[in-house]
Amino acid sequence: MKSIYKAVLSVSAAAVVMAGTLTPAMVMAWGDSDNGRPSYTLDQINNGDLKDTITFNSISNGKIGDEKNFVGAKVAGATVSTWNSNTIKVKDGETYTIRLFVHNNSPKGMEAIAKGVKATFSIPTTVAKSQTIIGYLDSSNAKPGRIWDEVTLQADEDVVLEYVLGSAQFNNNKGDFKLPDEIITSSGAKLGYTSMNGEIPGCYEYSGVVTIDVKVHSAVAAKISKQVRLKGSSTWSEYVNANIGDEVEYQIEYVNYLSETVNNVMIRDFLPKNVEYVMDSTYLYNASHQSGMKVAENTLTTTGINIGNYLPKGNAYVRFTGKVVDKTLGCGSTQLVNWANVTINDTYVYKDDASVVVKKDGDVCKDQSTPEPTPDTPETIVDTGAGTIAFGAIGAGAAVTTLGYYIASRKKSM
Repeated sequence: MKSIYKAVLSVSAAAVVMAGTLTPAMVMAWGDSDNGRPSYTLDQINNGDLKDTITFNSISNGKIGDEKNFVGAKVAGATVSTWNSNTIKVKDGETYTIRLFVHNNSPKGMEAIAKGVKATFSIPTTVAKSQTIIGYLDSSNAKPGRIWDEVTLQADEDVVLEYVLGSAQFNNNKGDFKLPDEIITSSGAKLGYTSMNGEIPGCYEYSGVVTIDVKVHSAVAAKISKQVRLKGSSTWSEYVNANIGDEVEYQIEYVNYLSETVNNVMIRDFLPKNVEYVMDSTYLYNASHQSGMKVAENTLTTTGINIGNYLPKGNAYVRFTGKVVDKTLGCGSTQLVNWANVTINDTYVYKDDASVVVKKDGDVCKDQSTPEPTPDTPETIVDTGAGTIAFGAIGAGAAVTTLGYYIASRKKSM
């Protein structure tokens, strides 16, 4: 029988994209934190109806029509100028670009600068025929402080969505600005005008468009989940606080969700700049090595390791140790994001992460502060292919206790 390996991506450096009590189930199309912001026509804006109020995406007859429908989708690379603002029909294997329009409606330009502007996307991790993506826009001095809109990807079969790493960007009349992958976490991505400093003046001259790419897949091939703990601790979690010089242990879990055996499963880990791999610390746990087997090669963080073959529902754990170092740490808190991914016969399947938050202070940091953790992610996250085989094929893994269509859930808020 032909094997079809599909990607199921869970990118989460910190948390699911939900703040306060807001959840996708409670959201119906567009909305805001004021429970219903007013709409304005262009004439009303030009006549000064906003006064000194800074508000986003509230013009009813603007450049994109009704700006409250500011999230849309289209086939990636399509030259059509029309965005599907409510529903788009999607197919397995195709990639779609999701748009979030950003317009500070004040006509006062540099005299009405919105502060703390950031964009965030919530991408479902469930398996369903209908997948609704929600885009959020926040500003610390706008009214409302948060607005949102959604677009639904509709398929003829059950599908899962994969966020395409590195696809997030912001385009305005100053050019294209790359945004961090944290845009799909609660951290979001700061926007701006000449730089992504969170500040956007009023009027169309300073408006822009955030885009991300999402790929549609019709099957669930595997689950991979990542956790971390301080060395010596017995509790695994999705993030820990650590100090410079501490050693942390990472755990990568793999589960085969296909109804057939998969061969030559490759696991590779991508460390951030400020975590160093501890030599000879990699161990494999599966049905054949329930007490753990030390992996002979130190290639987990370079070319990856081959963890063998797995029957349906078979699983494995890979554990290794990293040391927190100070290569490029700034003052305050830094979030050290560590990614792991799995490939089967050179086909990319899944990726997940865990984080270490480290705080740098002392005399060198006096009079400096960092209010939020600054992400430190690996410079390159790529598909690994077959890589170096650290040891021979392993027997079938043991059955897992959590099966079905449940994929590693998004991370809880830090």
